[in-house]
Amino acid sequence: MRAVLAMLMLLTLAACGGGRSAALAPLRPHLGEPISCVPYARARSGIGLSGDAWQWWDAAAGRYDRGAAPRAGSVLVIGRTPRMQAGHVAVVARVLGSREILVDHANWATGAARGRILTGQRVVDVSPRNDWSRVRVWYPPINALGNTVFPAHGFIHAGSRYAGL
Repeated sequence: MRAVLAMLMLLTLAACGGGRSAALAPLRPHLGEPISCVPYARARSGIGLSGDAWQWWDAAAGRYDRGAAPRAGSVLVIGRTPRMQAGHVAVVARVLGSREILVDHANWATGAARGRILTGQRVVDVSPRNDWSRVRVWYPPINALGNTVFPAHGFIHAGSRYAGL
């Protein structure tokens, strides 16, 4: 636990050095599994938010830039559903096109894969307006995009803290 806290402090200090911080923090073994999506996204993105994943969108208001377009290093915030009460957050690893991204995230699967870190997982925008408000996410147990369409709030952009914080 001390190693995780020390690394999070180092990531926070590194973010204070200025410049663009759109690059993801490298994967580190100390982020051991099992891990939930929130501490994983916080460590990978450098976005200093807490609380359940669904709360991140409102918590970012006035602290981080938010938007409907993905950027590498941003955090996709997926809203709550009856089956997913805490929501979900995932870090954008790569933008493949206007409607497809790859994400790194944790705790997306059930059973033996619960709490595992998954990298390079597809997420597809299926919203009618191409605004990333509805997404389908790669589901490892079936090795395909899942059938469920999830509500999404949008993207919180790393390295875009508002001045004065």
